Amino acid sequence: MASESRPQRVNSKPAPVAGIMDRLVASLGLSRQYYGWQMVTRWPEIVGEHNARNSKAIRFDDGVLYVAIEDPAQRQEIAMLADEILKTIHRYPHGRVVKNLRLVRGEKGT
Repeated sequence: MASESRPQRVNSKPAPVAGIMDRLVASLGLSRQYYGWQMVTRWPEIVGEHNARNSKAIRFDDGVLYVAIEDPAQRQEIAMLADEILKTIHRYPHGRVVKNLRLVRGEKGT
C-alpha cells in the first residue's frame, strides 16, 4: 500500500514579530528612517515628563531629530541638555541613527 503523504512542517515555532519587522524594514531600505521615527514617538520617554510638557519631537530626517519648542527659555534648557539627551537616545536599540538634535521654534502641538 502507498504511504500517506503528510505536509512537512518547515518551522514549528512562530517567529517573533519584532524580528519580522526588522527584516521587512531592512529589505525595503527604510531602516534609518524607521528607527529615527521610533525616537520621535519615544520623545516623552526619552526626556521625561517635565521636558515633554514643553517640547515635542516632530520629525526625523537624515540623522536629525527635530524638536519643536515655543518658549525660548525652554529651548535653551533643552539645548543645554542636548548631549545628555543624545546619549539617552543612543542607549535605545537603533538609537544611533540619530546624529543630532535640531531645536526649532514651534508650538508643542505642531
